[in-house]
Amino acid sequence: MKYKLGNECFLEIGDNNEIREHVSIHRSSSPSDKTVIGDNNLIMGSCHIAHDCKVRNNNILANNTLLAGHVLVEDYAHTGGGIVVHQFCHIGSFSFIGGGSVVSQDVPKYTMVSGERAELRGLNLEGLRRRGFSATEIKSLRAAYREIFMPTDMSSGNIEDRLAQVEQHKELGLFPAVCSMVQSIRDSFAENRRGICKFRSWSGS
Repeated sequence: MKYKLGNECFLEIGDNNEIREHVSIHRSSSPSDKTVIGDNNLIMGSCHIAHDCKVRNNNILANNTLLAGHVLVEDYAHTGGGIVVHQFCHIGSFSFIGGGSVVSQDVPKYTMVSGERAELRGLNLEGLRRRGFSATEIKSLRAAYREIFMPTDMSSGNIEDRLAQVEQHKELGLFPAVCSMVQSIRDSFAENRRGICKFRSWSGS
């Protein structure tokens, strides 16, 4: 609907992508932007990637994954079948979206979400192991996740306070993966971003 007749709009597709049957990928909605598919992605049957999306590298989009306009999928993300992602959402690296989910807010790096309105369910532990994260890195990410989303101390403050506490932790703050997860969460609360998927206290990690 934003497209104006005669505009030259763009779709850029990288190397070694497997794009299966009935996939639709739209060009950008204006000449000033472009839809981008990076390298080494598997895009299964009947997926839809709308205008101005950015799908980076090494992602797996299962059948009937539907991305609305301006969605960003970082690296090594994995979707289950039949998922829907709201426009302008960010899907963090090494994350997993359970089949049939409706994602209306950002999915932080390394996490797993699922549900009719997708909620955080913990870390994508199996995905992290498969991608070569060490036991020590995974342990540190689990500890950080608990500090941020499962606080036992009622005086631990709001989520920004807990993010700062993890960053300043004498051990957790030394792990690049932990710092990357914290920054991913913090970025989602920046102006014009959608925040992160909801969390319930019973979510495991």
